[in-house]
Amino acid sequence: MASNIQVKTETVEVSNGNFKLPAYLALPTDADSDPAPVPAVVVLQEIFGVNAHIRDVTERLARLGYVAIAPALYHRQAPGFEAGYTAADVKLGRQYKVQTRADQLLGDIQAALRYAQNLPQTRSGGAGCIGFCFGGHVAYLAATLPEVAATAAFYGAGITDTSLGPGEPTIACTSEINGILYGFFGQEDDLIPLAAVDEIEAALERENVPHKIFRYADAGHGFFCDRRDSYRPTAAADAWEKTQTLFAQTLQP
Repeated sequence: MASNIQVKTETVEVSNGNFKLPAYLALPTDADSDPAPVPAVVVLQEIFGVNAHIRDVTERLARLGYVAIAPALYHRQAPGFEAGYTAADVKLGRQYKVQTRADQLLGDIQAALRYAQNLPQTRSGGAGCIGFCFGGHVAYLAATLPEVAATAAFYGAGITDTSLGPGEPTIACTSEINGILYGFFGQEDDLIPLAAVDEIEAALERENVPHKIFRYADAGHGFFCDRRDSYRPTAAADAWEKTQTLFAQTLQP
């Protein structure tokens, strides 16, 4: 997969039935008039919305040669929501998180992937999924979609003991996961007990889901985000390298 190529970005509208939501789209550009189609990757936000960090990740994926799209998963609760990382932002983001529902989230993600995969630049077939924080939890859920062949779930809290809307905790859907799942966790994450990471790994093993779980010492929640105090560049760089390997090995024809 190419690296450091130019990208084009725009906000587009995708449709989940009658509901329409915005999504941030990043496309790799190519000097050739008829470049080979490339895989799509959906990027799932933290509780802070499709903010600068999520847009940056989307663009980074496009610079690697993927068609990347980040749907605004809080559009039902708070159209246009985008926040920073203050205590007030965290409180508000969590307020919107508990209003989300798994069925709506899955539909919105499928709508974003459908939009991306209908573009002439995009190759048909399995797509990638990457999510952080709230989006890491949602990514575990989205890994059950037939469109998703490879998932990178970063520090998704609550997978073992909470649900997105009514129903069983999200870990109950493990048997429905398609493709390969990589999970990235900090060993000093005050939101995700080490026992919960072990439980996730055990569930993936029990259900024979191809997976790898990575635990980073001296890293806490949000270690991948270079805009947060919890950023840990060494862990972030290693996790990004492993994510690139996952997508390169899984999404190529």
